[in-house]
Amino acid sequence: MQNQIFRIAIDGPAGAGKSTIARKVAKELGFVYVDTGAMYRALALFCLREKISPEDEAAVSSAITGVRITISYQDKEQKVFLGEEDVSGLIRTEEVGNTASAISAYPAVRAHLLDLQRNLAASVSVIMDGRDIGTCVLPDAEAKVFLTASSGVRAMRRYKELKEKGIMCNLQEIEQDIIERDQRDMNRAVSPLRQAEDAVLVDSSEMTVGQVVSAIVDAAIAHGLQVE
Repeated sequence: MQNQIFRIAIDGPAGAGKSTIARKVAKELGFVYVDTGAMYRALALFCLREKISPEDEAAVSSAITGVRITISYQDKEQKVFLGEEDVSGLIRTEEVGNTASAISAYPAVRAHLLDLQRNLAASVSVIMDGRDIGTCVLPDAEAKVFLTASSGVRAMRRYKELKEKGIMCNLQEIEQDIIERDQRDMNRAVSPLRQAEDAVLVDSSEMTVGQVVSAIVDAAIAHGLQVE
């Protein structure tokens, strides 16, 4: 639908639906979807396997220096590799997510992944989601969106997702985890979660997936995306 390199940055808190929405927008526009959170989750999985405490910044920073995280696209689906292992299906647990939130605060972790993220966006149109895409990773992105929803709505979405997978969970505990993760992400010293000054705010609490996708496509067009 487009013949120019155009970058859409989506930031927002955990459980706001960034990945689901970004995938759909990418498909509609013919963009490459880059899930930066998956990269942090892959590093978190490595730390868990190596029994490295996410609270030990020095140990985490030292251990990840030789870790290779790569992304490839097979049948237009993103695959995340830890070394040579496809870990796409292993990084979506609550434990991995909480560990990723903890280690993502460390400068060495963010620096380790920053070049890969920027390189992916250098030669092809992308939609990239995370916590600091519009403010740090792609500060000159053509369009920026801050996607959010209430903690209660985000918790219910995650609860339903886990229940559909047959995973035992507690709604109150999920919401508490989300609130705590928000606090960590917003108050970390390096690249905290915040809305970029030039980002469009989209609150999906009362919106359907289709409405959110349309809102983001409209925002991109308003910021210069040319579509046929």
